[in-house]
Amino acid sequence: MGVLLIHWLISAVSLLIVAYLIPGIHVEGFVAALIASVVMGLANATLGLVLKILTFPLSLVTFGFFFLVINAFMLQLAAALVSGFSVTGFWPAFFGAIVLSLISMALRSLLSND
Repeated sequence: MGVLLIHWLISAVSLLIVAYLIPGIHVEGFVAALIASVVMGLANATLGLVLKILTFPLSLVTFGFFFLVINAFMLQLAAALVSGFSVTGFWPAFFGAIVLSLISMALRSLLSND
């Protein structure tokens, strides 16, 4: 349970950092970041997973590039569902999804117990 809470907090902090770095992504505070992190996690675990399975051949042809497009759409979906979190277009979502993944990965590796 503690690991799940830490991952949730890392996701929220990562989202706040992305909102600071990427123009077009706005988060109105830590609570909105926490809620958006949950929504993004649920969206990626359900709809994102289905889309990645259905578009796997296209992702193979594009060397995985299309997975980035799906992640951008998941970020936009979360922004549409969460008040206090907004993404102004596809390109901010696209670059925001890339930066979000990199920051989350870096923070998780810094806080790992290995």
